[in-house]
Amino acid sequence: MTELTVSRLLASVTESAPQAIDALAKKYLAAGRPVIAFGAGEPDFDTPSFITDAVKRAVDDPANHHYSGPSGLPKLREAVAAYTSEYTGTPFTADTVSIANGGKQAIYNALSAILDPGDEVLLPAPYWTSYPEQVKLAGGVTVPVATTFEADYRTTVDALEAARTDRTKVLIFTSPSNPTGSVYDEDEIRAIGEWVTEHGIWVLSDEIYHDFVYDDARFVSISRFVPREQLIIVNGLAKSHVLTGWRLGWVLAPVPIANAIKNFQSHTTGNVSNLSQQAAVAALTDGADFPARMREVFDRRRSIAFDILSSVKGFRVPRPRGAFYLFPEVSSVLDGRLNLDGVPVTTSLALSKLLLEEIDVAVVPGEAFGADGYLRFSYALDDAALVEGLTRIRDFMDARL
Repeated sequence: MTELTVSRLLASVTESAPQAIDALAKKYLAAGRPVIAFGAGEPDFDTPSFITDAVKRAVDDPANHHYSGPSGLPKLREAVAAYTSEYTGTPFTADTVSIANGGKQAIYNALSAILDPGDEVLLPAPYWTSYPEQVKLAGGVTVPVATTFEADYRTTVDALEAARTDRTKVLIFTSPSNPTGSVYDEDEIRAIGEWVTEHGIWVLSDEIYHDFVYDDARFVSISRFVPREQLIIVNGLAKSHVLTGWRLGWVLAPVPIANAIKNFQSHTTGNVSNLSQQAAVAALTDGADFPARMREVFDRRRSIAFDILSSVKGFRVPRPRGAFYLFPEVSSVLDGRLNLDGVPVTTSLALSKLLLEEIDVAVVPGEAFGADGYLRFSYALDDAALVEGLTRIRDFMDARL
């Protein structure tokens, strides 16, 4: 009898490392351990009450009790088009908008709509952990484009051109970046946009962190420098309005791509929860000022986290200008001086395990982002926990190195 097994495709897909670290930290917390977790890419705020109140009212509206279209509620698509037009400075219309069950599904829908088997996707590294897995699921091939600590993890046209082949179909572009917190300057974005335009390559711009920039950084959408027929934008309200658990994201794409996504979603998830869509309508209608209040808090925590991490032995820490992450380079402490259960620590994965087991601090190893020798820290946690967790690391390294 033939053994029944998981498909080769899904067997090749790995679990999301940040979510796995977060789940393990919560398990340890439930067991009574004083774990401080820097893993989750999620604001530590509650969904604001003006959104939850709007959803409570929507529960009693029978219109929300039934199927709606796979592209999203018309009023939400209109709101997303207006919102995107305002923050990018590029005009969009509702017929280019497709609502999805979170930013992850938005990216997967977009990639599925444009990739054929074997198409190559350029992906500056370090990268968000789900990009290469989604490329694989959509039939494509990820081509990492390495960046450096010295360049603040930003790629260049020369590096992209060196990676381009006749199978290059898409560039995934993210600024501000998860995991590094880096932000591209306008001239850099213009140059990359002109390069994409010249070579007829799609650009998929993930703009989920566009509200979170600091110091002299300014968000600039690559949509200003790329023809509409080569442009896809993915975004959502998970970070800006704390809708992480509500699962609401979207794609803006040329109408033929938007229609293909509609057909795809009609056979997979159908419509997004109408209540989540109503939450998004409330966020876009009444929540323009909310992200700035979080940004002020995150900016303060960014400085606190940067100052403490910069004092840790063996850590090199760039000052991030966006998102809510720090991405220190830690390769100098992976020389075997540290050990876990008698085994020398020589990778950032092993270091993250050591920190969790020895001092109850959970961080995400760089391997999850295509970058061994690094760790990702989210500073989306309260000030006391932030200081306590980072101080534990500093004291631990002082004692061991």
